[in-house]
Amino acid sequence: MKEHKTYDVYYDEGADFLEVSFEKPAKEGITEEVQEGVFVTRDKDSGNITNIGILSFKKRVNLLDKILTQYNMKLPLNISI
Repeated sequence: MKEHKTYDVYYDEGADFLEVSFEKPAKEGITEEVQEGVFVTRDKDSGNITNIGILSFKKRVNLLDKILTQYNMKLPLNISI
């Protein structure tokens, strides 16, 4: 599984939206909704995933691990609400 040097985790409690960023932000990215309420952003040039966002995160906490596994990625921490 790919590990990254830099991570940023942002949670908006009012919107119940979690976003995890990997490495540096892409200068230009392409965001795709890979399933309802799950957004994956890729760097336009390299194709590497730079962000994963999940709406209604409190109801779907375990979904983050499934998405990370699907893309062969991992975090050095566990996120729970």
